[in-house]
Amino acid sequence: MANYPLMAWMAFVVVLLSFSTLASAAIVEHYFHVQNLTLNRLCREQVITAVNGKFPGPTIRVHEGDTVIVHVLNKSPYNITIHWHGVSGISPWADGPSMITQCPIGTGHNYTYKFNITNQEGTLFWHAHEDWLRATVFGAIIIRPRPGHPYPFPKPAREVPIMLGEWWNMSIIDVEDMALDSGGTPIPNTAFFINGLPGDLYLCSQNQMFKLNVKKGNTSLLRLINVGLDNTLFFKIANHNMTVVGIDGSYTTPYVTDVVLISLGQTTDVLVTFNQPVGAYYMAASLYDVVPLVGENTTTRGVVVYDGADTSKTPLMPVLPSFIDTSTAHRFQSNLTGLTNGPHFVSIPSKVDQHMLFTVGLGLVPCRTNVTCSGPFGQNLASSLNNASFVPPTRLSMLEAFYYNVSGIYTTDFPDNPPTPFDYTNTSISLDRSLISTRKSTSVKKLKFNSTVEIVFQDTALLAYGIHHPMHLHGFSFHVLAQGFGNYDPIRDREKYNMLNPPYRNTILLPVGGWMVIRFTVNNPGVWFLHCHLDVHMSWGMAMAFEVENGPTQSTKLSPPPLDLPQC
Repeated sequence: MANYPLMAWMAFVVVLLSFSTLASAAIVEHYFHVQNLTLNRLCREQVITAVNGKFPGPTIRVHEGDTVIVHVLNKSPYNITIHWHGVSGISPWADGPSMITQCPIGTGHNYTYKFNITNQEGTLFWHAHEDWLRATVFGAIIIRPRPGHPYPFPKPAREVPIMLGEWWNMSIIDVEDMALDSGGTPIPNTAFFINGLPGDLYLCSQNQMFKLNVKKGNTSLLRLINVGLDNTLFFKIANHNMTVVGIDGSYTTPYVTDVVLISLGQTTDVLVTFNQPVGAYYMAASLYDVVPLVGENTTTRGVVVYDGADTSKTPLMPVLPSFIDTSTAHRFQSNLTGLTNGPHFVSIPSKVDQHMLFTVGLGLVPCRTNVTCSGPFGQNLASSLNNASFVPPTRLSMLEAFYYNVSGIYTTDFPDNPPTPFDYTNTSISLDRSLISTRKSTSVKKLKFNSTVEIVFQDTALLAYGIHHPMHLHGFSFHVLAQGFGNYDPIRDREKYNMLNPPYRNTILLPVGGWMVIRFTVNNPGVWFLHCHLDVHMSWGMAMAFEVENGPTQSTKLSPPPLDLPQC
């Protein structure tokens, strides 16, 4: 009896804290109308697919713990799906990749996505995941701490999304068709942009430049997002340092730099203190690519204008790295670490249940009958992981096949290792016909619920050396344990693992001619897509999926599909 008051008080506190947590969560609801939009860019009018008549699309602003509901109505002439890039713990029915977790939303139809934001803070984004429509169908997701909870850094005066991408002076569907039908080189984009505006270095764009007005002495949080299809970018602001405090929806140890490298599908949060003499300063983004396509080595820029600046003077321009500056790119990636004492820090699992080695590269498949292909040896270009070139199903999504136990949609034989070990980064094997011939497959790797996976991504010199591969995993974030150049050595390179504070990401940029190691735990049943975020590589087959089995309890099993799930 003597302990009863204490136990009752403790129970009351638990209930009170639970009520407080629930009360701090909110439902954030949006309506997305996907439809045609006509814009004037680069001296001509162009019809694009956009959301709610906006380019970029609407920003979703939430607090950690909130529930997001987005009603998507497709008024465009194309099928559409929406992917919530980087949201971990999401229901697979809401994840969005076409034919992986759902059939697409047809013209005139609708679908409601519902998901929770838990244990994540920072910047993510949403984008189309059907064909190459994410070129214009995208927007930011900003996740702030729960009300009353601070950032793990001084609160900025302003928070500004900075979306970097590419503008194409033709229908993106036509660009996709040309790149895929020829079996050869993809079409280069026409311009880069900052928040949808190309900037004054491009024709007819003097008045189409992003402008950021600031007060001297204030600090802003810039939320950088690479929404492009094709290019990794360097980003700088003339005469200003940036402090990296977050990546891909997780916090980092503060890292001061004058240049940010941001690849396709990645986000980077930087604090910028505007402490320079009152004036105007260009912000600029330019290409990082060892072997750029013709026409891609261009620069987009916006302008930072201090209050009281003399706007008749030309803004200062930053000195940008060379587009082949791999040392700067590698230095930036190598200096990112996780914030161990920050909110939602995830401990690195020490026990690994599944080891995998994925070779990443280009290859060849036979040309279709009566089609002329411009790839090597008159064949069609393909891309692959472990020489398996992914082909999505056409009659039923993989997630529905998993839930209903439908056979014949996919196989479960994705290999743990390449079929033939070889000297992966030796350029003399680039045209070895025995290595560059790939096989088409729709295969997954089955994983036990709550198992821990370690993947070594190994770049290869097959067909072309020096091509970037930003690899994105749906449904989970992962620890980036190590990276390096050359061929991965399982004994020597294990000494390089950062088991203290590795960065926590959902998208990595595989070093050119190198390797990278990630580790993650699969605690969400369903089918989860892994693919290169360079769209032409994904379309050519650089993808696979994980089938995560159901857990032992009802709450750890895949829930039934929503009633409005689109049908094929």
